[in-house]
Amino acid sequence: MDFTLSENHQLIARTVYDFARKTVMPVIKEHDRTHTFPHELRPQMAALGLMGVCLPVRYGGAGMDYLSLGIVSEGLEYADSSVRETIAVHLGLHALPIFQWGTEEQKRDFLPPLATGERLACFGLTEPGAGSDVAAMTSRARRDGGDYLLTGEKMWITLSDVADRFLVFAKTDPERGANGITAFILERGWPGLTTGTIHGKMGVWASNTGWINMADVRVPASHRLGEEGEGFKIAMSALDNARYTVAAGAVGVIKACRDESIAYGRERKTFGRPIVEYQLVQQMIANMQQSIDAGELLVWKAGWLKNRGLRNTRETSMAKWFCTEAARRAADDAVQIHGAYGYSDEYNVERHLRNTKSSVIYEGTSQIHTLMQAEYALGNRQTRPMRCELPAYDQAYWEAEE
Repeated sequence: MDFTLSENHQLIARTVYDFARKTVMPVIKEHDRTHTFPHELRPQMAALGLMGVCLPVRYGGAGMDYLSLGIVSEGLEYADSSVRETIAVHLGLHALPIFQWGTEEQKRDFLPPLATGERLACFGLTEPGAGSDVAAMTSRARRDGGDYLLTGEKMWITLSDVADRFLVFAKTDPERGANGITAFILERGWPGLTTGTIHGKMGVWASNTGWINMADVRVPASHRLGEEGEGFKIAMSALDNARYTVAAGAVGVIKACRDESIAYGRERKTFGRPIVEYQLVQQMIANMQQSIDAGELLVWKAGWLKNRGLRNTRETSMAKWFCTEAARRAADDAVQIHGAYGYSDEYNVERHLRNTKSSVIYEGTSQIHTLMQAEYALGNRQTRPMRCELPAYDQAYWEAEE
């Protein structure tokens, strides 16, 4: 068993952390303060290959593996959660499902503009009355000749008001519940498709969150992803990808909280001593390091399984659950270490605390993951093969142009 990162993985880590420190950090605080999406970062992320990091070169991607996706997610969230969210949604929830479930024609048509950052994409599953209970969705898709007409509303959709493409889910057979859900790829500008932004969020202010409204949106059958009734499986497999990036990103947040707490603790003095010398402060920093070490192992295990084309729903769920809860605690402790200054946006830890609260909610609440892990432990939930598994990483295939 070898825990050493390859030279390529180490290079990716250095590159993304360098990008986070030198490019993201100088601008992200102002975007957070003004609640504006950092559009200027998108072409720079694309130039580094981050928008399609784990897609094959033949589809415009960087040809790297799924562990690289985790490394990129960690490094981006070291700077800010909102930047990692862009990769999670655009790549994990939209592009990778097309790579996994799409026809060869769909891969060649849809993936290159996504991998190169020419187009930005999002994922529309949650509705005003359907979050954890996906089968409760009310969006409908009915046949009309060779097309589909989609009607419904999606809520709490990351990138909804800035995305060019949308992977949305609607029921083609409402009587079948979850087995009657189908996935569709929509394009901005289609008649009947409108989006908006949700204001008043607690955190991730530099990311866009909003809604999607569909009023008889005509969708060609060529834009259906998978077969009719496979939408629930597609959505769940997509969540395995996104949860993986959330878990990895949470490790990045913990590292940021650790580093900023150590730096502040060495400068700040009370009673004539730097506060980092006090045992209770050291305990909080030690807890952060413990979470980093354990979190990394959980994330790397999930990435290892993905690279081998093995189902990783349980392992990814565990990583997401543990890492996000640990990140929330680390951010809370980091604010405590900073004292009154931690309560202001002069330091980054205030932003990290607000942002980490969202991570224990989206991509499955901590309570949902608790129930999932209990069901696995009790033998009430089993991992079964799907028609389309996420392809195992093959370096020769990923790096080949054709």
